[in-house]
Amino acid sequence: MAATVGIVVFPGSNCEHDVAEAVTRLGATARLVFHKETSLAGADAVVLPGGFAHGDALRPGAIARFSPVMAAVEAFAAEGGPVVGICNGFQVLCEAGLLPGALQKNRGLAFLCQEVELVTVSERSALTADVPSGTCLRVPINHFEGCYTAAPEVLAGLHERDQVVVRYADNPNGSAGDIAGVSNEAGNVVGLMPHPERASHELLGSEDGNVLLTALLKSAGRPAAALR
Repeated sequence: MAATVGIVVFPGSNCEHDVAEAVTRLGATARLVFHKETSLAGADAVVLPGGFAHGDALRPGAIARFSPVMAAVEAFAAEGGPVVGICNGFQVLCEAGLLPGALQKNRGLAFLCQEVELVTVSERSALTADVPSGTCLRVPINHFEGCYTAAPEVLAGLHERDQVVVRYADNPNGSAGDIAGVSNEAGNVVGLMPHPERASHELLGSEDGNVLLTALLKSAGRPAAALR
């Protein structure tokens, strides 16, 4: 049976249909979930897409974390369900405390819209399960506040517990340790700044994002313990 991916839509989200098309092309069923909904019933995986939730007021993700749907997202994650935040979705997950660290303004205070090379680091996350470490992927970025930061002890813990999921081969934004994406300790919640859905078709210039999205769909049917 095809996995159902719940895609959370906040006021200001603008990548939800990109994600829906990408996962549908891979055989999944996509369902848009408005931020005022209180249930993710039927979802096998959840994606928080890119955009500008609530206009990035206060700071990106600071208001979205209080949306009614986030209680359902937190419960889904606590039960081991795969949750992925892309770009603005990554910021929301950090603000909600589902992922460690924070995203701040890029080095040089420049908005970045370009293709980057990523290198996978961990095989134990919902986004990289069965993807060999060291796999190189070409995926676009599109952000102003994508510089990942965390306290030194948090960064050390991420490395010790294999929570760094993907790194930049050539760091574009100043992120600590070249980090492009991280997971929670269980590996089922993942955030990344690059947009795999924008590298999901040959007409987009790269299909490398499908490597990550396919891993997510496979993770949708696995117990969280399988990621450890």
